[in-house]
Amino acid sequence: MGSEAYWDEDPSGLLRVGPGFRLADVDPDAHPGITGGKHAGVKALAEGSKILADLQERLFARSRLGDLRRVLLVIQATDTAGKGGIVKHVMGAVNPQGVQLTSFKAPTPEESQHDFLWRVRRAEPGAGMIGVFDRSHYEDVLIARVRNLAPPDEIERRYDAINGFELSLAALGTAVVKVMLHISRDEQRTRLQDRLDRPEKHWKFNPGDIDERERWDEYQAAYQVAFERTSISYAPWHVIPANRKWYARLAVQHLLIDALESMDLEWPAADYDVEEQKQRLAAS
Repeated sequence: MGSEAYWDEDPSGLLRVGPGFRLADVDPDAHPGITGGKHAGVKALAEGSKILADLQERLFARSRLGDLRRVLLVIQATDTAGKGGIVKHVMGAVNPQGVQLTSFKAPTPEESQHDFLWRVRRAEPGAGMIGVFDRSHYEDVLIARVRNLAPPDEIERRYDAINGFELSLAALGTAVVKVMLHISRDEQRTRLQDRLDRPEKHWKFNPGDIDERERWDEYQAAYQVAFERTSISYAPWHVIPANRKWYARLAVQHLLIDALESMDLEWPAADYDVEEQKQRLAAS
């Protein structure tokens, strides 16, 4: 029994961005597809961790014999929405040898000399890896749009460039899993307040977070456009209500398991005579 036993309905379809999707209609407090509460969700996450770890090891093992497939998890969210928790509680359950984490910050002077996808292409996961983008190339059509960091025609060009980039990933055997963790404005205030109230969390607080918060509606609009332009069959978006951290983690875990299970990952067969090697070992 795995985490799927706790779902009343497959969240892959429930959370997927399709025609007519409106971010404003998503309730950040909801937990679609599951009727159980936090206790059941935490238990499901633990059971799902075993499944995810097994699938990740199969993917990695197959790459040693030439299988080129890989997974890319793209995590986008407003500040405090729980990106770090996904990395810790979902990806932390698998062998770190098979995970490639990249956190995209403001471009360096060298990166700024190139097209916005230059640094992203350099961070593509290798064969057999689960790549994780903690923020991603979507910053270049989100914050860049809100903060007017690029001309409107350049922003428009980037949507098509992103679609082309993700198509090239899919052509190479990459399962692209894109998630947006959706929290409410009130929940963000509570989480920022918690960082200010607890000295051990002061390092997580950035005064600039309040500046960005003042542009909340602009960011929501920028996300809406990004979803409309870049949620495509080979790389669809999934918007995950994230006021409940346990639900967000469980949903992301499920999407990864679903992507890996669709690859039908059998353990690679030995390229040697197993019985012969057993006999050699016994005689050694």
